[in-house]
Amino acid sequence: MTKSPTTLRQQLMWVSYIMGVLLVIEAVNMLTGRFFNQYSIYPRELEYLGFIFTAPFLHANFSHFFSNAVTLSIFSVLLLQFGGKRFIEVTLWLMVATGLLVWVFGRPSFHLGASGIIYGYFGYLLLAGFLSKRIFLMTISVVVVFFYGGMVWGVLPSHPYISWESHLFGFLAGLVLAYLLRSKA
Repeated sequence: MTKSPTTLRQQLMWVSYIMGVLLVIEAVNMLTGRFFNQYSIYPRELEYLGFIFTAPFLHANFSHFFSNAVTLSIFSVLLLQFGGKRFIEVTLWLMVATGLLVWVFGRPSFHLGASGIIYGYFGYLLLAGFLSKRIFLMTISVVVVFFYGGMVWGVLPSHPYISWESHLFGFLAGLVLAYLLRSKA
């Protein structure tokens, strides 16, 4: 069943817990002078490979955190409409796939932030609703295209301090996951 087994209130609680954890990590990271940022992805350096699991929780500054938190919250609620299990499955696959692709192909720089996951959700939400052939889920895809379609430009290099690689590989991983998981819907 593709419809979430939880109520909207429960979904908002899930998202508030996730945001609470991210906020605590951000606060501690900020208070320690960004100590945790050393646990970011640095491509092709073996000692940084395991940090594909920590990098999405870290941010360069509070502005970076806040801009990711808003979009991550909205996309999380939308993705939860596909079900709690699907939300967890997509999130974990995105973390691994995006992180590995950035580690293998990214430019030599530290890559951190939730934007790889956000772009993965974006790609997934764009395609999964249409592939489901369910009106409600297709409506989510249309809403995402309408309100967030401009995000697609973020997959292109723009600023040296922005990991467009995380955006690109997250987006592509989200599209692939939408296709691969379509029959499970």
